[in-house]
Amino acid sequence: MTSGLFVGMVLGLQGYDLLQRFGSEDSLGTGAALALLRELGPVVTALLFAGRAGTALASEIGLMRATDQLTAMEMMAVDPMKHVVLPRFLGGVISMPLLTAAFIAIGIFGVQLVGVQMLGVDQGSFWSQMRAAVEIDDVREGLVKGVVFGVACSLIAVFEGYHAEPTAEGVGRATTRTVVVSAVLTLVLDYLLTAFML
Repeated sequence: MTSGLFVGMVLGLQGYDLLQRFGSEDSLGTGAALALLRELGPVVTALLFAGRAGTALASEIGLMRATDQLTAMEMMAVDPMKHVVLPRFLGGVISMPLLTAAFIAIGIFGVQLVGVQMLGVDQGSFWSQMRAAVEIDDVREGLVKGVVFGVACSLIAVFEGYHAEPTAEGVGRATTRTVVVSAVLTLVLDYLLTAFML
């Protein structure tokens, strides 16, 4: 939410500066909402998710591998994939669209805070143009990206953690790989999804 607020505030400042050159400051709400819904919301949320939750998932499962907890579960005929990996994967998949929606909502509030309260954009024009321009397809694009990024980042995190070398160094490498691969895959998937949806 903090990141969403400040991304929205920066977007408000930059958008106002750009639109002022063309005399269309009242379109600030439209441009910011579309940018947050289609791109910034899902992508930045996924990058933050990979850096925070993805590393936590990978290191937690990797530590369980290093301390032989997963091996102990297998010896007791308890499937670690079902009881350790799957719940964490599903948690990531479910939480990403919710985090994306929160990021977008707070980001739009940040744009409104800067644009309307600080820079003097007309509040009625800000909201009415946004409502007129934003369509259900824009909202769906953001949420679909949130789900896809959630699946990708969570899958990478649990895979890297589960297959980490059972040493402290191995867990560290798995955590690093989680962040790097998740970030790159998020950007690649973003391009492919945008190209497909447009």
